[in-house]
Amino acid sequence: QVQLVESGGGSVQAGGSLRLSCAASGRTFSRYVLGWFRQAPGKEREFVAAISRSGGTTSYADSVKGRFTISREYTKNSAYLQMNSLKPEDTAVYYCAADQIPAHYGDSYYSKTPSSYHIWGQGTQVTVSS
Repeated sequence: QVQLVESGGGSVQAGGSLRLSCAASGRTFSRYVLGWFRQAPGKEREFVAAISRSGGTTSYADSVKGRFTISREYTKNSAYLQMNSLKPEDTAVYYCAADQIPAHYGDSYYSKTPSSYHIWGQGTQVTVSS
């Protein structure tokens, strides 16, 4: 089973950029749909971005559309979240998540629902100051 480790979080001023990485162990990385979620203090975990197992389909929360980019690199068993034009409201712990889906779901499938993902990383803190 795949295990996930996030990195790349930190503190940045508003308008700055960060790139989060999610390193996956295991040899079946290409079978997994990947998602990024975040959770701010006192709030529920929310969807940020998702990418299909083929990498050809992506989806973003409205709040990050145009500023964040999700990608995956199969040769490195990794996924990334490039975050530009960061805002104080982006402050949260960011989690990488993965789910192995049946073949008949197709290569374009992704999910925005946290409960769809069964493998989670430990999270990385992102703090954006004004």
